Amino acid sequence: MSARLIGSIAAVALVVAGCGSSPGAEPPQPGGKVTVVASTNVWGSVAQAVGGDQVDVKSILKDPGADPHSYAASATDATELKNAKVVVYNGGGYDDFFTGMVNESGKDARKVVAFDVSGKPQGGNEHVWYDLPTVRKVADKVAEELGAVAPDRKDAFVKNAQAFGGKLDELTAKAAQIGKTKPGLQVVVTEPVPEYLLEAAGVRNATPEEFTKAVEEETDPPATAIAQTTDLVKNKQVAALVNNEQTETPVTKQLGDAAKSAGLPIVQVTETLPEGVGGYVDWMTKQVDALSSALTK
Repeated sequence: MSARLIGSIAAVALVVAGCGSSPGAEPPQPGGKVTVVASTNVWGSVAQAVGGDQVDVKSILKDPGADPHSYAASATDATELKNAKVVVYNGGGYDDFFTGMVNESGKDARKVVAFDVSGKPQGGNEHVWYDLPTVRKVADKVAEELGAVAPDRKDAFVKNAQAFGGKLDELTAKAAQIGKTKPGLQVVVTEPVPEYLLEAAGVRNATPEEFTKAVEEETDPPATAIAQTTDLVKNKQVAALVNNEQTETPVTKQLGDAAKSAGLPIVQVTETLPEGVGGYVDWMTKQVDALSSALTK
């Protein structure tokens, strides 16, 4: 989804500048926790998995009901960057509010930008936290940057990243079983948020591009695209509707109602970690399980 840069970045920059942080700030004392600031709790949870009890992670956006694409950065958010030694964010045009804060702050914190780490082409789908291989790369990069800040704990960070990566490999294999169990599956999505996960599961996104493009840009889809998408759902030409529950519009609500009337399974996905999950792997496992249950029963 194309992000909207709507934060008051100029005001935020003034606050950060007033924090007195300067490039080359003192590293943490041996044994002290490394402060990590992430744009969302998704990347915060990845940093936590790698850093364990040796890091203090602060995530700017953690409200499960918020839409990250329309988030406005506040002066309070900017103060979180004051002591950051490592910052982790999505990039790719997704969390520009955070990119702006980091750039304007003048902080010399080490940066981990997930979209850049992914190696995907500019302009591509920026929702790379649904791309499990990318998440593993990010974890490795976080371990590298944490190790640079706290060399005395470098081996522990690398070991944690490897353990986390092993769990992601298991999850990747689990997702792949969906398409192997039922080849040729296709779904409709309200937005392209989970496309990487669908690809890993061997599931085709049958939604007209005009529909998802309009929804992600917060405009009304063309009438023909709405009709085509609704017909796919009403006539059960797809196995499920995959809905981003953090962004609801009259059009997506209408599509959800059509799916309910048709008895079509609805799989809910989110862009940030909901309350009550135990971290990235727990969250993504629940989403893979929900997808599997809807598509393979």
